[in-house]
Amino acid sequence: MTIFESIILGFIQGVTEFIPISSSGHLILVPYLFGWKPHVLSIDIILHLGTLFAVLIYFFFDWVKLIKEGILSIKHRTLKGPAERLLFWYIVIATIPAAICGKLLEDKAESAFRNPVLVAVSLGVFALVFYLAQKISKNIKSLASINFKDALLIGIAQSFAILPGVSRSGATITSGIALGLKREEAVRFSFLLSMPIILGAGILKIKDIFLQTAGIDSHVLWIGFFTSLISGILSIHFLLKFVKKYSFSVFILYRIILCLIVIGVFLYR
Repeated sequence: MTIFESIILGFIQGVTEFIPISSSGHLILVPYLFGWKPHVLSIDIILHLGTLFAVLIYFFFDWVKLIKEGILSIKHRTLKGPAERLLFWYIVIATIPAAICGKLLEDKAESAFRNPVLVAVSLGVFALVFYLAQKISKNIKSLASINFKDALLIGIAQSFAILPGVSRSGATITSGIALGLKREEAVRFSFLLSMPIILGAGILKIKDIFLQTAGIDSHVLWIGFFTSLISGILSIHFLLKFVKKYSFSVFILYRIILCLIVIGVFLYR
């Protein structure tokens, strides 16, 4: 991998991890469309860790409150208290389905669904799901009003993101707005929910990261990591501002257009 490719992939990861257009799908499609050599999966994990730190930095004080309230709820054996106390446990609940699914199926999904055409199909199909969710959404609920069932359903939706092209943020935001959450609340919950799942994937793949990237210059990897981190912070800030005024229609349209482009390139080649 060259420095240029590392920068491009880091930027793409940082932007697409939080904007609902699928980061894993783009990390497969961009090298395919530009004719680059396929990179090892561990590079994807390193780039994802960049976006993990982006979430930790951007929501640092939120996480301090969440973890504090989570500890206090255990200590005092009660869920009564500030909104962050329940929210902490809803994040835990929503993480469980994806964690189980990832542990059981990730290796199979990584090898079976890294085909660009399958990624394109996922982009298109879930663009339709996203559109339907947006149409039925009432956009009235805040995070303080979600319940156990809502958290579990959002967590189950997140499990589908094991398929490249679905989009983790897309799945969680889509399910959130379908359940009636305001756009900005669904986005915020999605961003907070990304931290434990990305962290878990990084921990599980730590051995593979060292083995598969042994022949790659470390500075190339660090450049990709920091590019992902910086662009991730900017992407989070952008989307939180964007959804206060606009719907997700532009991202739905983008997914459909990219789907058609990839299928067209595949047929042409």
